[in-house]
Amino acid sequence: MGLILAIVLLLYTNKLARVLHEKEQNDVKLWVAAMERVSGDVNGNIAIDPLISHIVSTHTNIPFIITDEYLNPVVSNHIDKEVFEDAELYNAKLEELSNEYNPRVVTVRDVWGLNTKQYIIYYGQSDLLKALYYFPYVLILIIIIFLVFTYIALQSTKRDEQNQVWIGLAKETAHQLGTPISSLLGWVEYMRSQDIDPTVVDEIEKDVSRLTTIVDRFSKIGAETILTPNNVNEVVGASVMYFRTRIPRNVTLSYNGLAMAPVKANINVALFEWVIENLLKNSLDAIQGMGSIDVKISYNAKQVFIDVSDTGKGIAKGNWSRIFKPGYTTKTRGWGLGLSLSRRIVKDYHHGKIFVLKSEVGHGTTFRIILKQVFE
Repeated sequence: MGLILAIVLLLYTNKLARVLHEKEQNDVKLWVAAMERVSGDVNGNIAIDPLISHIVSTHTNIPFIITDEYLNPVVSNHIDKEVFEDAELYNAKLEELSNEYNPRVVTVRDVWGLNTKQYIIYYGQSDLLKALYYFPYVLILIIIIFLVFTYIALQSTKRDEQNQVWIGLAKETAHQLGTPISSLLGWVEYMRSQDIDPTVVDEIEKDVSRLTTIVDRFSKIGAETILTPNNVNEVVGASVMYFRTRIPRNVTLSYNGLAMAPVKANINVALFEWVIENLLKNSLDAIQGMGSIDVKISYNAKQVFIDVSDTGKGIAKGNWSRIFKPGYTTKTRGWGLGLSLSRRIVKDYHHGKIFVLKSEVGHGTTFRIILKQVFE
């Protein structure tokens, strides 16, 4: 409806501009006709007849300068006084009016009808006509701004709706998993009382503990995220150590963080571990059961860098930013939410950055996380 209204206004404005243009042209023709009917003095100089004075006074919206044949000003209307005080400004004004319309030449005879003298009418468009000409462009600009803001508002509303759905789904998942996890913890205690290999029970307990951590992560989605200074080496190392016992034999997982000086950053441990695990899972999928993954921590005076590299299939450069969008996946079975969620956790919750540092198809990929370093 807004577009239809805009089109109607454009058409109507153009019609008004044409009508006003024709009216102003007719006014100028009327001036010429009136002046040609005026007799000059014995030298042919124009006398400001009451008829011309009436015409001028009733059509004051058109700017004009009437000059003699030597371009000396005789009569003017809607022209600033400063123009006539500076020869350069005066000539520039005549040229400006000439560019808008071709000047009209008027011939005036003396009282005896023997001698003639020419006068030139330089005139331009009225302010109203100019406004009508520019109005469609202003209106188009307003329409574009309106459409842009409408698009942004719709996209924002759509994202808010999606966020509410995901938040609700995450919290409901956490709620539903709570009961069976509590039951599993009870079964673990029962197994300890039985004649079962303690190592097996310990590994089962670790997995149940991991499920508890996952539930905690889901429950934090949409809630206020509390960040505290933590040892990045240990937080990342915990995820690496968990994966080391669960990756295929033909995959090597290296990590330098436990052999270097501690580096701290404000993080939420449960959520940040989720990011590291997503990157490790992504690397495992990329190398397809054979290859290496290297997790490396480095830092400078202000920032902490966590790089996760693999020797997998790599990512085409055109997809480096697309892989972080919800729903984008190269897997036959996948939702395309892992990297999208990781980016949200790093960017929105931890005020950091996550991106593809480098990647080459067939040779592997390196993801980088940047956090602000804190000192205590």
